[in-house]
Amino acid sequence: MVGRLVPAPSQIPQLVSRMSRINVSLPAERSGERLSQAAICALIEEAELTPKPGLVDLASNGSHADMDIELMRRSAQSLTQTFREMAEVAFSQAPSQWLRERLAAIGRAGESMMLQATGGVNTHKGAIWALGLLTAGAAIEGEDAAPALIAKTAGEIACFPDRWAPVGMTNGARVRQRYGVRGAAEEAKQGFPHVISLGLPALQEARARGASEVEARLDALVALIASVDDTCILHRGGEEALREAKKGADAVMQAGGTSTEAGRRALVRLDGLLTSRNASPGGSADLLAATLFLDRLHNLTGGV
Repeated sequence: MVGRLVPAPSQIPQLVSRMSRINVSLPAERSGERLSQAAICALIEEAELTPKPGLVDLASNGSHADMDIELMRRSAQSLTQTFREMAEVAFSQAPSQWLRERLAAIGRAGESMMLQATGGVNTHKGAIWALGLLTAGAAIEGEDAAPALIAKTAGEIACFPDRWAPVGMTNGARVRQRYGVRGAAEEAKQGFPHVISLGLPALQEARARGASEVEARLDALVALIASVDDTCILHRGGEEALREAKKGADAVMQAGGTSTEAGRRALVRLDGLLTSRNASPGGSADLLAATLFLDRLHNLTGGV
């Protein structure tokens, strides 16, 4: 055949790897359903993880007088259609401004459904942003793509502007402006570095040490709290609360993690610190949910 392009031998492994990520057996609707369920499971797993410092879990409402575990579950379930639509619209697409703005519109509709389900309580606004982008990234790259590739593609989407974003300052925007921190928007635009470089490694390293699944997930959360400039903590407790939260989380890690007796004592102290200041590491919790989402896809598909 004249003009046929034959790949060089050095290119074949790369091409095979790329082809293996293309999901040709599932239509967009089926893929969207699978990704949506993975996102909802990640949100519920994050909510039910116990004991979490300053956050709603099975044993406590943490620093949240207006939330409990049943509300968190109901909120997560209300987003099933949102994540499914995000995945379906991203399927076979590439990052673009059109896709960014379409995802944003779906996300705003999902936020309205969430607020209806919770009676006006903002439970998962940050998670809609993070998991929505990652769901779209997984729909584009394939469910079995490497977590870092999914996160990178999600970041490329986030870098496009949303011309139809509501005008006005959110709590997160005020915190970013006041304290000069990155926040959720920059975390996404950079390809979720805290999830890829901290959350997932902490989760996997704890499992490798023989920690239980609960302990491994708590260790991932603690690693995130120790590093993230959490705008939720800053909003509710200011700079001092953030410094103390990071110091307390680092103490858990230095003690060997939550699988050790000393680490568990340090976790209790961190919880007491956060609740006494009415501060909640909600941003870190969203990143933990993102970590669990990518981990779930990785384990379900055997991706590398």
